[in-house]
Amino acid sequence: MRLHICAVGRLRVGPEKTLIDDYLDRTGKTGRANGLGPVALREVEDKKGGGKKAEATLLSNAVPRGAVIVTLDERGKLLSSPEFAAHLADWRDQGRQDAAFLIGGADGLDQQLRARADFSLSFGKMVWPHMLARVMLTEQLYRASAILAGTPYHRE
Repeated sequence: MRLHICAVGRLRVGPEKTLIDDYLDRTGKTGRANGLGPVALREVEDKKGGGKKAEATLLSNAVPRGAVIVTLDERGKLLSSPEFAAHLADWRDQGRQDAAFLIGGADGLDQQLRARADFSLSFGKMVWPHMLARVMLTEQLYRASAILAGTPYHRE
């Protein structure tokens, strides 16, 4: 199952990009054996200042047809890392070809886009900057692939 991170904003050179690139590389190597990956980062930018509605349109256009749509939202479901890995495995085993993880901009995701999601994931009740949310998501994708591969990266 191909994984897509569809995010508002462009990632610039810096510590977040270094971490994200590292976790994307690790996920690519570990996930291949268990049918996860590669992970593609699809960045969108609303240059006209249209707000959440315009960002929602851009994000929707970045999602591959038929993909499982997962929004990152503080109102979403809290999962343990093994539970997250199990969700990915279930979608993969159901024959889903793609899963797209949507990360909004500074104002979050448009309500209509959130309503279209197959699943909404939360990294806690706190709101995280969208660049840190990317880092946390890429780490959890790597952790999920490591859990499914049976490597010792994740310790319970």
